[in-house]
Amino acid sequence: MTSIDDMASEIIRGLTEYADLAETEMKNAVRKTATAVKKEISVNAPKKTGTYAKSWTSKKIKENSHSLEMSVHSKNRYRLAHLLENGYAKRNGGRVAGRPHIAPAEQAGVEMLEKLIEEALS
Repeated sequence: MTSIDDMASEIIRGLTEYADLAETEMKNAVRKTATAVKKEISVNAPKKTGTYAKSWTSKKIKENSHSLEMSVHSKNRYRLAHLLENGYAKRNGGRVAGRPHIAPAEQAGVEMLEKLIEEALS
C-alpha cells in the first residue's frame, strides 16, 4: 500500500515529465513553423533575379528552458520587403501594385503552429 506522500510525489513526477515533453514538442513546433513560413515566403516572393527570394531566413531570437522565439526575415533585402508586399508610388506618378507574399505565409504559419501544438498535446 502506498502512502499519501508517495502518491503525491508520483503525481508531481508525472506532471513534470508531461511539462518537459510539452515544452520540447512546443519548441519543435515553433522550429517547424518558422522553417515552413520561410520556405513559403521564398517560393511566393516576386522573382526578378531571385536574390530577394533567397534572402529569407529563420533565426532563433531567444530560447530558455520554457520558451523559444524565432524570427523569419530577409537578411539583406529587408528594405525591399514592405515595398513588394504593399506596393509603392512611382516617381513620375502612378503606383506599382503590391504582391502579398509575407502576410499569407504568416497566416499559414499561425494555423500550422496551432495545429502542431494541438497534435502534440493530444
